[in-house]
Parts: sequence; C-alpha cells; structure tokens
Amino acid sequence: MAAREPDRKPVAPARTMPGRRAGGPGRPERVRRVSEPDEDEDWGLDPSERDHLLNVPGGVRLQKVLAAAGVGSRRHCEEMIAAGRVEVDGEVVRRFGARVDPAGQVIRVDGKRIPASASLVYLALNKPAGVVSTMSDDRGRKTIADLLGERTERLFHVGRLDYETEGLILLMNDGELAHRLAHPRYGVPKTYLAEVPGPLPRDLGRRLTTGIELDDGTVVADRFRVVERAGSRALVELTLHEGRKHVVRRMLAEVGHPVSRLVRTQVGPVSLGSLRPAATRRLTVAEIGNLYAAVGM
Repeated sequence: MAAREPDRKPVAPARTMPGRRAGGPGRPERVRRVSEPDEDEDWGLDPSERDHLLNVPGGVRLQKVLAAAGVGSRRHCEEMIAAGRVEVDGEVVRRFGARVDPAGQVIRVDGKRIPASASLVYLALNKPAGVVSTMSDDRGRKTIADLLGERTERLFHVGRLDYETEGLILLMNDGELAHRLAHPRYGVPKTYLAEVPGPLPRDLGRRLTTGIELDDGTVVADRFRVVERAGSRALVELTLHEGRKHVVRRMLAEVGHPVSRLVRTQVGPVSLGSLRPAATRRLTVAEIGNLYAAVGM
C-alpha cells in the first residue's frame, strides 16, 4: 500500500506592492496612459489652415481670456475656438492653448469684439430726475458719482441728460469707445419716452421725421410713434441720433407739445429695461460687442 502524502495548504497568490508588478521585485508596474489632446494642438487641421498667431510671451491662454470676459465656461470656449469662431487681431485661431495679450490684442467671437481686459468696466445707470449728469458739481447738487458708490475706476459717461430728465446713461473706463459713442460722426441713436399734452394732431409724426427748424438748425427724428393716449395727456416715443442740448424738449415744444416728463430708454443697442432708478448694472458681453460694432471698432 502506497504511503499517503501529507495534506498541503492552498498557496495564496503572491501580493504585490502598489506601483510594482508581479513579475519581480523592484520592477515598477507599467501604467497605461490615456492620450489627452495637447493644449496647443491644432485640432487636426491641415498645416496650410493653421493660424500664424505667435504666442505672446507672458500672455494668457485664449480660452481663459474668453471665460473671464463672460463668453462661457472654459470648455465651451475651447469648443468655440475649435469651431473657428474666435479671431485674434483679425485671424482665426484654433489652438485653444494659444497665449494672447488681452490688453493689447483685439479678440472677436462670431465677428463681435469682446472686452478682453479684466480691468475694463461697462455700466448702465438709470439716472433719476434731480441728478446732474456729471461726476462733480460746484453747486453741491447730487451727481451721478453719488450714485456709483465707492468705485475707484475713472469712468466716462456717454452723453448727458438734463437735470430733470431720467433714464439710461452708459458709463465706462474704455475711453476710445466712450468717445466714439458720444461723437456725432457715428450717429448712435438714442430713444426717449416723452409725456406731452394732447390731443395729438395726425401729422405730428410726419412733421417730426421730416424736420423741425430750431434756432441752431434743423433737427430730424429718426422714428416716432404714439405709445399711449390718456385724456389730455399722451406718451410718445422718439428716436434721434442728435446730441444737441435739450433737443427733444425743444423740438416737441416747437410743435406745441411741451414735455412734462422725459425718460431715455435706449442708447444704441443697450436698453434701460427694468433697471430701477439710481441703480446700475454691468453690460453683457453681447451688449458690449454690439456697442463696438455700432461705432466700427
């Protein structure tokens, strides 16, 4: 009878330390890496289609600039760059790792310029009646500076409103844009709501859009409409690209309908909307882009 072999305990598989493989002591485990797109990848473009923008030394990554300007998340901005929707100094850039100078280069998304520099401020203010459209007043009257709080930027206001006129004023520290918006050469339209005595003659709109002769020349309304008629009062809307002093009040008084209340509701593409009196809000990226476009920037 054959001798019985002693029972053997099952042998546990050899353990390996993290980072080592079972093939032998001291050998690092081979880790398979998933390839990721390089931040400067040209998204598989043909070399002839790649942009020639040189990275700005010390510049900021393009998608970071776009995200900081409020265009969208970084991932969304990368997708826009990949789709060829972003231009820097007139050239389409598809490398979402490209570095740019936001203060010195012109960046556009879908053809519209964006406020690339983080130091730029663009505000809409609803000026109430009884406030002077200046940053200071030697007669001690309340000014628009009093409505802005403790802001440290030097802000330019686009156009003025009479002491008793209410409504939209744009403020910004972009001097070139502010200058162009206020300059008659660019003819940026402004829209007003005016409360006047009625009844209104049927030819009033035609007279205003044909031209009213004032002591300093003819003034023409671009558009006119009656918003509301209420007994002996009426609410009318006028759009002009004029910037002469008291021009809306003077032209309506000339046709026999002196203004009792006047509110500016729009400057170029920016509307007052529901902004409450004495309040401010930041302009959106789209609004700023439309302002640039309005003056050819």
